Amino acid sequence: MSISSLSTRIRVSRYGAWIGIAFVIVGCATPGEKPPVTTAPSKDAAKAPVVRQTLPGVPIPPVNPDTDKAALPPMLPVVVPPNTLYVCVVDAKGERQQTAIEFSPKVQQLCRKHPEMGPCQYERDACRRGGGRVFAANGMEITRLTEAEYDKRVLRVRFRAD
Repeated sequence: MSISSLSTRIRVSRYGAWIGIAFVIVGCATPGEKPPVTTAPSKDAAKAPVVRQTLPGVPIPPVNPDTDKAALPPMLPVVVPPNTLYVCVVDAKGERQQTAIEFSPKVQQLCRKHPEMGPCQYERDACRRGGGRVFAANGMEITRLTEAEYDKRVLRVRFRAD
Protein backbone atom coordinates (compact mmCIF):
# COMPACT_ATOMS: atom_id res chain seq x y z
CA MET A 1 0.00 0.00 0.00
CA SER A 2 1.47 3.32 -1.00
CA ILE A 3 1.57 6.48 1.06
CA SER A 4 -0.76 8.37 -1.29
CA SER A 5 -3.49 5.72 -1.11
CA LEU A 6 -3.16 5.62 2.68
CA SER A 7 -3.57 9.39 2.95
CA THR A 8 -6.60 9.23 0.63
CA ARG A 9 -8.21 6.58 2.85
CA ILE A 10 -7.58 8.66 5.96
CA ARG A 11 -9.04 11.75 4.27
CA VAL A 12 -12.15 9.82 3.15
CA SER A 13 -12.67 8.32 6.60
CA ARG A 14 -12.26 11.76 8.18
CA TYR A 15 -14.98 13.20 5.90
CA GLY A 16 -17.17 10.23 6.68
CA ALA A 17 -16.72 10.87 10.39
CA TRP A 18 -17.73 14.53 9.99
CA ILE A 19 -20.79 13.56 7.98
CA GLY A 20 -21.73 11.01 10.66
CA ILE A 21 -21.38 13.63 13.39
CA ALA A 22 -23.57 16.03 11.41
CA PHE A 23 -26.29 13.37 11.11
CA VAL A 24 -26.15 12.68 14.86
CA ILE A 25 -26.47 16.37 15.70
CA VAL A 26 -29.41 16.87 13.33
CA GLY A 27 -31.10 13.72 14.61
CA CYS A 28 -30.82 14.84 18.24
CA ALA A 29 -32.27 18.30 17.64
CA THR A 30 -35.30 19.08 19.75
CA PRO A 31 -38.56 20.17 18.13
CA GLY A 32 -39.49 23.85 18.33
CA GLU A 33 -42.80 23.27 20.08
CA LYS A 34 -42.88 23.92 23.82
CA PRO A 35 -44.42 21.22 26.02
CA PRO A 36 -47.07 22.40 28.47
CA VAL A 37 -46.33 22.57 32.18
CA THR A 38 -47.69 19.39 33.73
CA THR A 39 -49.27 18.98 37.13
CA ALA A 40 -49.06 15.97 39.43
CA PRO A 41 -52.27 14.05 40.14
CA SER A 42 -53.56 14.66 43.67
CA LYS A 43 -53.37 10.96 44.64
CA ASP A 44 -49.60 10.95 43.97
CA ALA A 45 -48.97 14.30 45.65
CA ALA A 46 -48.29 12.84 49.10
CA LYS A 47 -45.28 10.80 47.99
CA ALA A 48 -44.00 12.97 45.11
CA PRO A 49 -40.88 15.09 45.74
CA VAL A 50 -42.31 17.89 43.59
CA VAL A 51 -45.97 18.83 43.17
CA ARG A 52 -47.23 21.35 40.64
CA GLN A 53 -50.59 22.68 41.74
CA THR A 54 -52.60 24.76 39.26
CA LEU A 55 -53.91 27.98 40.78
CA PRO A 56 -57.05 29.77 39.56
CA GLY A 57 -56.52 31.67 36.30
CA VAL A 58 -56.58 35.46 36.15
CA PRO A 59 -57.89 37.19 32.99
CA ILE A 60 -55.41 39.54 31.36
CA PRO A 61 -56.83 43.00 30.64
CA PRO A 62 -56.86 43.72 26.89
CA VAL A 63 -54.52 46.28 25.34
CA ASN A 64 -56.00 48.83 22.94
CA PRO A 65 -54.00 48.30 19.71
CA ASP A 66 -55.06 51.72 18.34
CA THR A 67 -53.36 53.73 21.08
CA ASP A 68 -50.02 51.95 21.39
CA LYS A 69 -48.94 48.88 19.44
CA ALA A 70 -45.84 48.33 21.58
CA ALA A 71 -47.75 48.45 24.87
CA LEU A 72 -47.68 45.31 26.95
CA PRO A 73 -50.50 44.32 29.28
CA PRO A 74 -49.92 45.58 32.82
CA MET A 75 -48.03 43.21 35.08
CA LEU A 76 -50.57 41.61 37.36
CA PRO A 77 -49.50 40.56 40.85
CA VAL A 78 -48.47 36.93 41.29
CA VAL A 79 -50.38 34.86 43.83
CA VAL A 80 -47.94 32.84 45.95
CA PRO A 81 -49.59 30.33 48.31
CA PRO A 82 -47.98 29.82 51.73
CA ASN A 83 -45.05 27.34 51.91
CA THR A 84 -44.46 27.65 48.15
CA LEU A 85 -41.03 28.58 46.83
CA TYR A 86 -41.83 29.13 43.16
CA VAL A 87 -44.80 29.98 40.98
CA CYS A 88 -44.80 29.31 37.24
CA VAL A 89 -46.77 31.97 35.34
CA VAL A 90 -47.89 31.41 31.74
CA ASP A 91 -49.86 34.07 29.85
CA ALA A 92 -51.86 32.26 27.16
CA LYS A 93 -55.21 32.67 25.44
CA GLY A 94 -55.99 35.92 27.25
CA GLU A 95 -55.61 34.36 30.69
CA ARG A 96 -52.77 34.08 33.17
CA GLN A 97 -52.23 30.50 34.34
CA GLN A 98 -50.31 30.20 37.61
CA THR A 99 -48.88 26.92 38.86
CA ALA A 100 -47.46 26.62 42.37
CA ILE A 101 -44.34 24.45 42.52
CA GLU A 102 -44.20 22.72 45.90
CA PHE A 103 -41.35 20.49 47.03
CA SER A 104 -41.17 17.71 49.62
CA PRO A 105 -39.91 19.02 52.99
CA LYS A 106 -36.29 17.91 52.45
CA VAL A 107 -36.09 19.32 48.92
CA GLN A 108 -37.87 22.51 49.97
CA GLN A 109 -35.37 23.05 52.77
CA LEU A 110 -32.50 22.51 50.31
CA CYS A 111 -33.98 24.87 47.70
CA ARG A 112 -34.72 27.55 50.28
CA LYS A 113 -31.10 27.48 51.44
CA HIS A 114 -29.41 26.79 48.07
CA PRO A 115 -31.61 27.78 45.11
CA GLU A 116 -28.76 26.98 42.71
CA MET A 117 -29.06 23.23 43.32
CA GLY A 118 -30.19 20.86 40.58
CA PRO A 119 -33.76 19.93 41.64
CA CYS A 120 -34.69 23.58 42.10
CA GLN A 121 -33.16 24.64 38.80
CA TYR A 122 -34.76 21.70 36.99
CA GLU A 123 -38.27 22.81 38.03
CA ARG A 124 -37.59 26.41 37.04
CA ASP A 125 -36.28 25.29 33.65
CA ALA A 126 -39.30 23.01 33.15
CA CYS A 127 -41.53 26.04 33.66
CA ARG A 128 -39.55 28.09 31.12
CA ARG A 129 -39.62 25.26 28.56
CA GLY A 130 -43.42 25.42 28.75
CA GLY A 131 -43.33 29.13 27.92
CA GLY A 132 -43.65 30.33 31.51
CA ARG A 133 -41.90 32.73 33.81
CA VAL A 134 -40.74 31.79 37.30
CA PHE A 135 -41.46 33.91 40.36
CA ALA A 136 -40.04 33.37 43.84
CA ALA A 137 -42.05 33.43 47.06
CA ASN A 138 -41.26 37.14 47.50
CA GLY A 139 -42.85 37.94 44.10
CA MET A 140 -39.56 38.67 42.30
CA GLU A 141 -39.02 37.04 38.91
CA ILE A 142 -36.15 34.58 38.60
CA THR A 143 -34.68 35.40 35.20
CA ARG A 144 -31.88 33.83 33.18
CA LEU A 145 -29.59 36.51 34.62
CA THR A 146 -30.44 35.31 38.13
CA GLU A 147 -29.75 31.72 37.00
CA ALA A 148 -26.33 32.85 35.72
CA GLU A 149 -25.57 34.27 39.18
CA TYR A 150 -26.60 30.93 40.71
CA ASP A 151 -24.29 29.09 38.29
CA LYS A 152 -21.34 31.15 39.50
CA ARG A 153 -21.77 29.54 42.94
CA VAL A 154 -21.49 25.95 41.73
CA LEU A 155 -19.51 24.00 39.16
CA ARG A 156 -21.94 22.18 36.87
CA VAL A 157 -21.22 19.25 34.65
CA ARG A 158 -24.16 18.24 32.49
CA PHE A 159 -24.45 15.02 30.55
CA ARG A 160 -27.31 14.88 28.09
CA ALA A 161 -28.85 11.56 27.22
CA ASP A 162 -30.24 12.74 23.91
